[in-house]
Amino acid sequence: MEMHQVRYTLAVARALNFTKGAESCHASQPALSKAIKSLEAELGAALFLREGKQVIITEFGHSMIPHLQRIADEAEMAAMLATNFKLLHKVPIRLGVLCTIGPMRLSRFLASVQQQYPGIELAVRESTVSGLMEDLDAGELDFAVLGSAGDPPRELSHIPLYDERYVVVFPPDHRLSSSNAIPLHDLSGEPYVDRLSCEMREMVMAVCQERAIEVYATFRSEREDWVQSMVMARMGFAFMPEYSVTLPGLLQRPLVDPEVKRRVSLVHKPGRQFSPAASAFALAARSFDWPG
Repeated sequence: MEMHQVRYTLAVARALNFTKGAESCHASQPALSKAIKSLEAELGAALFLREGKQVIITEFGHSMIPHLQRIADEAEMAAMLATNFKLLHKVPIRLGVLCTIGPMRLSRFLASVQQQYPGIELAVRESTVSGLMEDLDAGELDFAVLGSAGDPPRELSHIPLYDERYVVVFPPDHRLSSSNAIPLHDLSGEPYVDRLSCEMREMVMAVCQERAIEVYATFRSEREDWVQSMVMARMGFAFMPEYSVTLPGLLQRPLVDPEVKRRVSLVHKPGRQFSPAASAFALAARSFDWPG
């Protein structure tokens, strides 16, 4: 398999037309057709069917195109990094992370970026939504990781990363430990460890007020470690995003009725020119195999 075969195949898959695919690749149609036929022979099955002027992607083609796209993305990234290798060390990527987003999912991605592109330097800072927005506007951040129950702000370009549910966290001997999921009304009257400064918290508190569900805050904190430690000390349950639970021994169950979740995205200001390192970082975020 050669890169020009991959490029030609993806071009035809996008255009559903051999002539237009050849034009987008600045190749002749006979050369493109020959390269694709050669790739099909190597793979052992047809990628496309021609019905008159119409081009149809085969079932095998649909299964192969995502893999070919990943090959093309990685080749593009490798070429860009090879061309700009010296520049990667000059300007670190400045990444802001919403303070309510835990490191469990992001750390695996950041580690993979470092392993693949050791020349990239990364500086991470935590802040609130308003703080991150101000830093993006001022050009003090290249990217920010935000969580939202809806779409991120329209003035930002965004790359969706993963979805995250709101869960109920409690010690292993809690009366609800045998439940697979927790309806909100089952928590009425329960002592509660209040995790502050979370956009998902406000949604749940609004439903509690609407449904006359009472939860009693025995402890309040903005710090994840304090909240989890107080839950383990049996001061009450807590609501948390599922990937923020890190203390061994704690149980977590999905909150249902209502189900609350958010989309975690990598955002940036559109129109700004990326450094080579930032361009590689954005491409890596798009191609990473995010769980779920």
